[in-house]
Amino acid sequence: MTALASIRNLTVTYRREGAEVAALRHISFDVAAGERLAIIGESGSGKSTLALAIAGLLPATAKIGGAIEWQMTEFRSSHAKDRQSFLVLNSLPLRGRDIGFVFQDPSASLDPVMPIGKQIAEVARTHLGLDWRHAYARAKILLERVRLPDPDAALRAFPHQLSGGQKQRVAIAAAIAAGPKLLIADEATSALDTIVQAEIVGLIRRLVSEDGMTLLFISHDIGLAAELAERIAVFRHGELLELGATAQVISAPRHAYTRALLDANLGLDAEPLLQRT
Repeated sequence: MTALASIRNLTVTYRREGAEVAALRHISFDVAAGERLAIIGESGSGKSTLALAIAGLLPATAKIGGAIEWQMTEFRSSHAKDRQSFLVLNSLPLRGRDIGFVFQDPSASLDPVMPIGKQIAEVARTHLGLDWRHAYARAKILLERVRLPDPDAALRAFPHQLSGGQKQRVAIAAAIAAGPKLLIADEATSALDTIVQAEIVGLIRRLVSEDGMTLLFISHDIGLAAELAERIAVFRHGELLELGATAQVISAPRHAYTRALLDANLGLDAEPLLQRT
């Protein structure tokens, strides 16, 4: 498969209490165009730092080494202000347009004083050059695609009027508003109850398939990852321990830590997981 991005010897460190702490240590792997890749690990494993690095969202205090090489030349050229010196790129993708990002807490990513229709439409106006009328029309279509009840009313609603699951659907709609090549979902289901988690996973799977997007799914839940991803990468303490096809990682994990994650996932049965992938 054609590589969308190649991560090469990526290292990220933060300075805490006068000492440098490594969040990622010499990470190297490829993200294939059109694949669904899950990044799995406990809190502090470096998986969210990886997502932020790929999206160019790391804080200025982060010290970065290595490279992320974007291989897909159809990425449109981005503004100079979005360039990061550690990235060695053919053409740097632009956040919001080429990379859609869904955060764990939609309440933190949505503007509480702006109607959700305007928030989605603003993405379409900024990155697709639509006028307001067409941008709102696109926002309504996106709300229908994420299956939000009564899209017309939802366009006028404010985030506080929606449930957690509905807000996450809005965040997903905003993330795909410009038709990105890559969708990053960083713990996008962890704040939701089990039933809503399953609904959001199914929604992400459908949208990624319909739009031909590449998916980077960040989670601590290896069971959810097995339902959604074609490949799984296991991280611990900033290191990539294991990377392989979902069926292989679930049925024959090579690393003891991966086996521990499987054992810790209550009720996890390898055969049903393999049947769902």
